[in-house]
Amino acid sequence: MNHAPRPVLITDARPSPERQVRSREIRYLAMMGVRVLCLVVAGVLVSSRVPLLWLWVPLCLVGMVVLPWLAVLLANDAPPKSVRHRAGPGGGDERPTTAAIPPPAAPDRTIIDLEP
Repeated sequence: MNHAPRPVLITDARPSPERQVRSREIRYLAMMGVRVLCLVVAGVLVSSRVPLLWLWVPLCLVGMVVLPWLAVLLANDAPPKSVRHRAGPGGGDERPTTAAIPPPAAPDRTIIDLEP
């Protein structure tokens, strides 16, 4: 029986590299926007002397320090490749056809050299 290859479903297709980069850029810019917002909020809170200032300003500072680091990590994070999309040794989508050959069994005897 010769079966034709199964068609690829559109839901199995990965987004194009351009689309992946664009979504990572948007995520990065959004996180940097939140960082700028933290800076502005901290400035407004300090100038208006709101209650619990000792709590709000450090939270804004943590946002200004942690968000850039997190934004860079997420912007450089590409979606994982599935097993189906990884290229084999021949560069294709090949599956091994033969089983691995087990290593030869070690002899059950031990050789000891008694002379120096």
